[in-house]
Amino acid sequence: MSQDTNSQLLGVVLIVRHGDRQGFYQNPQTYTATATQITPLGNQQEFMLGSYLRSLYLNQSSPSYITGMSTGMFNQSQVYIQADLGGEDGVIYDSCVSLTQGLWPATLSNNITLANGSTITAPLGGYQYVPIESVDPNLSVSLEGFTSCNTFNTHTTAFYNSSTFQEIAAQSASFLDSLPPYLDGRSVQLQNMWNIYDFMNVNDIHNATFSQALPSTYLAQVQTLANWHEYNVFSDQAIGGIGNIAGLTLLPTILNGFADIANSTNPVKLSITAIAYKPFLSLFNMTGVASANPSLAGIVDYAAAVALELRQPSGGGEPVIRFNFKNGSDATFVTYNFLNRTGDVPLSAFIDAMAPVAVNTTAAWCSICANTQDRGCAALALATAQGEADVRPKISPAGAGVLGAGLTLAVVLMMGITLAFLGLLTIGNFGRRRLRHPSAFKLNDVASI
Repeated sequence: MSQDTNSQLLGVVLIVRHGDRQGFYQNPQTYTATATQITPLGNQQEFMLGSYLRSLYLNQSSPSYITGMSTGMFNQSQVYIQADLGGEDGVIYDSCVSLTQGLWPATLSNNITLANGSTITAPLGGYQYVPIESVDPNLSVSLEGFTSCNTFNTHTTAFYNSSTFQEIAAQSASFLDSLPPYLDGRSVQLQNMWNIYDFMNVNDIHNATFSQALPSTYLAQVQTLANWHEYNVFSDQAIGGIGNIAGLTLLPTILNGFADIANSTNPVKLSITAIAYKPFLSLFNMTGVASANPSLAGIVDYAAAVALELRQPSGGGEPVIRFNFKNGSDATFVTYNFLNRTGDVPLSAFIDAMAPVAVNTTAAWCSICANTQDRGCAALALATAQGEADVRPKISPAGAGVLGAGLTLAVVLMMGITLAFLGLLTIGNFGRRRLRHPSAFKLNDVASI
C-alpha cells in the first residue's frame, strides 16, 4: 500500500529515547546497570524534540496535525505518557519531563480567576504540569523485558560463544588493544563493547582534554563495533525470539495505543513512552526496518523518536500505520517501509504480525524467561503452588478441628495478598487501562472514525 498524502491523522504512538546523560556501566552478560544522571544538554535535546513534535502534531496549520487535538492547554484526556524508571535511574523520567515542556510550553492561559476577581497565573510564566506515569521495572516488565530474563542471558552468552563473534573479536583485536589509554582501566574485550563506546562517547561530549587527545577515527570505529554488538544482543532471527524480548514486552503498549486511537469513543490521541535504546533495536528487527535499512541496525542517538502514526485513508477503509523515525538531532522524521510492505500498513496487518508474539502479562514473561523468583514471578509461583495444594486430599475432620478457622483465615489472607500483588504486576499501565486481547481490536470504518 503506497502512502496516501491526503489521509487523516487520527493519532500517534510515540516511542522516545532519553537525552544526554553522564556515563554508566552495564553488565555485558545481564545488562544490569548502575545509576546515572541526565545533563542540561540532555534536557535541552528533549525539549527541542518536544517543540518539534508540537509544531508537527499540535499545530492546526501543519499537514500532520492530529485531528481534534488540543493546540493550547494540555488536555489530559487526550494524552497518555509513561516513562521507564529503571536501569538508568531517573534519566528517562527526567528526559520525559523536558519533552513535555517542549510539547506543552508555559502559557499565560494557565491561570485561574478567584472569587475576589484576581487572576493567578501558574508559576514560571504559566508552567504546565503534565502527568507522567513512572514505570518501575520491579512492578512491570513492559519497558525492560530483558532484565532478569534467564533465557535472554542464555541468548547473550550463545552470541558471545558464536563463531561469528569470535571472528569479529579476532579481526578487531589489534584496534581494541590500542584503546586502553582512552578507557581509564576498562576492559577492551569485545564483550564489553557497549561500555567501551559509552565511556568514550560521554567523554568525547563532555571532556575537552579527552576529545582533543582521541584519534579522529576512533570513536566512529568504536561505535560501529558497538552497533553490531548491541543489535545482535537485542535482536533475533525469529520475530518472537528471545533476543527480541525488549520489544516483545513493549508491544502491548503499542497495541493498546492503537486501540485507544482507533476507538472513536476514546479521547486518547497521543501515546508517549520514554525508554532506553534497547527496545528500539528489537522493534527495528521485528518490523524489518533494520534489515531493509542496515544503517538503523544499531544504537539510536539521544532523543531519538519513533512515531507510529495511525491514519484514515482518504478513500475510506480501515486505518493504516505510517512508520516515522527521527534519529536524535536529525531535522525531521523520515518515513520507512516496514513489515516487508511498501508505504502505509493496514492496522490489521500490524496486529496480525505483532499480537501473537506480544508478551502481555507477567506470567507469560516468567514462563518465557524461565524465572520463578524475580519481578513478581515468586508471587506467581506461590499462587500456582497454592492452587495445586487445593486439589490435594483434604485434611481429616479431626485434623480440621484441631487446626480450626485460623488456618483458613491465614490461607485466605495469603491468597488475597498474592492476588492483589499480582494485580500490580501485569504488563501495562497499572490498572489505568485494561489489557486487550488481540481479538478485542475493533477496526471502525471511515464513517465511524
